[in-house]
Amino acid sequence: MAHHEIVIAGFGGQGLLFIGKVLAYAGLIEKRQLSWLPSYGPEMRGGTANCNVILSDDPVGSPIVQHPNVLIVMNAPSLDKYEKAVVPGGKIFVDSTLITRKVERDDVDVYYVPATQMAKDMGLGNLANMILFGTVIRETGCIQDATVEEALRHVIPARKMDLLDVNLRAIQVGKDYQA
Repeated sequence: MAHHEIVIAGFGGQGLLFIGKVLAYAGLIEKRQLSWLPSYGPEMRGGTANCNVILSDDPVGSPIVQHPNVLIVMNAPSLDKYEKAVVPGGKIFVDSTLITRKVERDDVDVYYVPATQMAKDMGLGNLANMILFGTVIRETGCIQDATVEEALRHVIPARKMDLLDVNLRAIQVGKDYQA
């Protein structure tokens, strides 16, 4: 494994905190050292939301991610805010349906995934977050494929467990996506 400092950012209601929870539970299952720190504005849906997740083989000293090596963004203001903070050699994942500008740096790897449009076209509802998450899993190896379903079973509420298969399908769509 490795040390992943991840920032997930966008608007409230896009499922950003859900991705963070899945990452955190996967880290627990994999017996990794971790930190999960969600943050959202008082507006909730439509307001700003972000989540800091650290997955490491070594003890985590602080839950604050100041210089992520993985950035997942689902709106332009989040890309504007966090792009410069990503460490050189880091990875930036952009929902290119919602963010039209390109990343200005050339010292990071960038993945443009039209996740919102893909979710719409494939009948996956509001699961653009999980499509983007699938690409993140494939490109970073931050969690093991075998852990994803078990983590989802912990995070999805029992009354919504019927959504497990569609979430897994959306993740697979993201894993399979090639720009």
